[in-house]
Amino acid sequence: MAMNSFRSSSEPERRILGVLEALSSGIRLEIFRLLVSNEPGGLVAGEVSTMLAIPPTNLSFHFKAMTQAGLLTVTPEGRFLRYRASIGTVEEVIQYLNDQCVRPTKGEKPRRERSQAAPRSKIRK
Repeated sequence: MAMNSFRSSSEPERRILGVLEALSSGIRLEIFRLLVSNEPGGLVAGEVSTMLAIPPTNLSFHFKAMTQAGLLTVTPEGRFLRYRASIGTVEEVIQYLNDQCVRPTKGEKPRRERSQAAPRSKIRK
C-alpha cells in the first residue's frame, strides 16, 4: 500500500516524495551525480549515455522521470538536448527533511547531541 494512502499529503510533501522516488534508482542517482559534477554547463544526452554506458533509449526514460520530479532542467540545442542538475531541488529536499523529520521538538536537544550524550551499552560475551 502506498504511503500516501494513509493520509492526504500536502503539495510540498508530494513534491518531496516525487524527488525521493526519482532518486531511489541507482542509475538515476548516478546520472544526477554526473550532472552535478559537470555544472554549470551540464551535458548533452549523448555524452551522458557514453560516460555511463547506458543505451540512449534507457537513458531517455530516466531523464523523463528526473525532469518531471524537478531534478533536471533540459535545454534544446539544435538537435541535441542539454541536461543540467537542479541542485536547488535537492537543497529543498534536504531543508524539508531537516525541518520536518530531524528537528527536535520543544525542549529536546538536537538528535546529534542526544545520540552523542547517550551512554553506549556494552556488549556482553
